[in-house]
Amino acid sequence: MGILLLLAALLGTPASGAMAATVLFDQGHNQRFLADRQQDLDLSGLADQFINAGFTVKTTAAPLSAATLAGVDALVISGALAPLAPAEETAVRQFLERGGRLSIMLHVPQPLAPFLEQLGVLTSNGVIRERTDIIGNEARNFRVNRLAADPLFAGIRSFALYGSWALLNEGKTCRPLALTGPDAWIDLNLDNQQDQGDAVQAFAVIVGGEYGRGRFLVFADDAIFQNRFLQEGNLLLARNLVAWLGQPAADTSRSRRL
Repeated sequence: MGILLLLAALLGTPASGAMAATVLFDQGHNQRFLADRQQDLDLSGLADQFINAGFTVKTTAAPLSAATLAGVDALVISGALAPLAPAEETAVRQFLERGGRLSIMLHVPQPLAPFLEQLGVLTSNGVIRERTDIIGNEARNFRVNRLAADPLFAGIRSFALYGSWALLNEGKTCRPLALTGPDAWIDLNLDNQQDQGDAVQAFAVIVGGEYGRGRFLVFADDAIFQNRFLQEGNLLLARNLVAWLGQPAADTSRSRRL
């Protein structure tokens, strides 16, 4: 089913309140950044956060199916560059329906766009450029501080994105959890400058929702939890994500809208 990364016991007894749960990192959709590898852009630091919380962490390159997801509490699909097959989409929906938790981080939106639509989430065709809180004079890298009142953001004032798409929550059970500033824009006419042909507004960059008995989070950027960027607000967000995925839907208070 997958490769067991590490046992929490190797790191000592988890802290009080740690979760006895299993998280599965999908690595079967042409992902370039992996949970069981420790390079600069990989996700081993995120995997460590799950281990520290008492999770069993597994990876799989096999197709997602009822068998693959058996015994799994939380599924992470980060940086997929190939789409889910129809049978995989069905398996993940059924996983959610019976109470599973899902986190998706987008590298490019096109591969997962058809599946996200089934969850009520649409994606943009272009990346967001900010006007404020820019990192390193690059408008596509910026900090986000418009955050919903949700346990996902406990103790966090802002976090950083490094090339983000816009998300639109169309489903009745999804909602925006984090927004850009109101002057952010997307270069719709591809002229590399902001003008009347572009979309200018506050864009959602994290969307959360429920599906059946389960729940999901969609992050508009996969760099957010990569080893290089796992610091400050991003590190706190990773820890809160672990806690968010470790609690049943009924135990998480519904967010207030931004």
